[in-house]
Amino acid sequence: MSLVSETALTDRILAIVEPALAAQGFALVRVAMHGQARPILQVMIDRSDGADVAMDDCVAASRTVSALLDAADPIAGEYRLEVSSPGLDRPLTRAADFARYAGHEARVEMREAIDGQRRFRGRLDGFDGSVVTLTTETGTVSLPFAGIVRAKLILTDALLAQPRNPAPGRQAMQGS
Repeated sequence: MSLVSETALTDRILAIVEPALAAQGFALVRVAMHGQARPILQVMIDRSDGADVAMDDCVAASRTVSALLDAADPIAGEYRLEVSSPGLDRPLTRAADFARYAGHEARVEMREAIDGQRRFRGRLDGFDGSVVTLTTETGTVSLPFAGIVRAKLILTDALLAQPRNPAPGRQAMQGS
C-alpha cells in the first residue's frame, strides 16, 4: 500500500492497470474505492509529459482501465468507474509531487505523531528523497515521506497563478 493506493484491492487494481496506462503516457496519481452500496472506483491520472490532462486523455484512460478490469474482474459486484485528472488542489501521492510543488501550500497527515502532532499545514519547502520539509505557522518541520498517510495541495492564489501546461501541439482550454 502507498499514497497512490490505500487497500489491498486498490493495490491489485493498480498492478493491473498501471503498465498499460504508462504505455499510453499516463502516470497514476490515485486509485481509490468510495462508497458501499454501489462503489465508485476513482482513478486519477497525470500525463507523463507534464502537460495538463484533457477530456480526451480521461476517455482514453477510461477505455483502457475498463477493458483491463473487465478481463481481470478484481472487483466483486457492480461499481462505477471514474477517471479524472487530480485538479489544482491535487493529492500529493508520489515523491516527485513533493519536489514539483515546492513553494506551494499543503496539508500533510502523518501515520504517527511528530512532537504530538499528526496533521500539518504549511509551505512545501523541499524534499530530499526521504524527508519532506514543511514551513508551518510555528516553524519548519521535517516529515519522513514513509510516514505520510495523506497529503494534498491547498488551493491558493499562487497555485491558481501557476502557468498551465498544454500538451505539445494542443491549445490550452480557455476559461477552464
